[in-house]
Amino acid sequence: MHKLMRNALTLGLMFLAFGARAELPADYKVVLLTENFPPFNMAVDDKNFARDDGIDGISTDIVREMFKRANIEYTLTLRFPWDRLYRLTLDKPNYGLFSTTFTPERQPLFKWVGPVAKTGWVLLAAPGNNIALKDLKSAGQYRIGAYKNDAVSQHLESQGLSPQNALRDQENVKKLIKGQIDLWATTDPVGRYLAKQEGVTGLQTVLRFNDAELYLAFNKDTPDEVIERLQKALDQMRADGFVDEVTKNYL
Repeated sequence: MHKLMRNALTLGLMFLAFGARAELPADYKVVLLTENFPPFNMAVDDKNFARDDGIDGISTDIVREMFKRANIEYTLTLRFPWDRLYRLTLDKPNYGLFSTTFTPERQPLFKWVGPVAKTGWVLLAAPGNNIALKDLKSAGQYRIGAYKNDAVSQHLESQGLSPQNALRDQENVKKLIKGQIDLWATTDPVGRYLAKQEGVTGLQTVLRFNDAELYLAFNKDTPDEVIERLQKALDQMRADGFVDEVTKNYL
């Protein structure tokens, strides 16, 4: 009897110890970074720097609710350029980045929560352009503009293409209209949204070459407890219709 009690006590202590390891420190906080990537995440005033309530968009609203339901504290900052945010998240413990396209190449670099939203990768041409492509390989003969360290640009480079990478994706709208590039490799519907902001409409989709999913990417040193709680919250939000409702509000 006493032996059974000792065993039970030992198991109980082990369980408590495990639970204690899973708990986050009282002052734990995630540093969230994002960029202007409308309609998913964007500054309310369209500038390249914003904090907390000065940021909105589909992914932003979903992320806020996720952290609320998971009961995890965070700070949220929108900055520029993406390349810097990407490298900060790779290097800094407890940093998170959204909206980040999930790719097999990126998978081992981060811990992931998602998907938050779905997108497509496209090659856009200026209005009236008669470029016709049957596949991505045949685009190599053209000048392609892309966004530095974005998943679309990384994919093109992995396929042997050499895009002209800009630090702001909006720059590619102007380059396309001025004839400085022939095609713009971007994400749909982000590209059309950015073009409309620049007063450009009628861009032609020459090729849709991938469907992608957007996630939160976390530094690999982020506790698994954080990832699990956020993923559980997102799954609940999708099941109760919150994710669909937010998406409809923007599109």
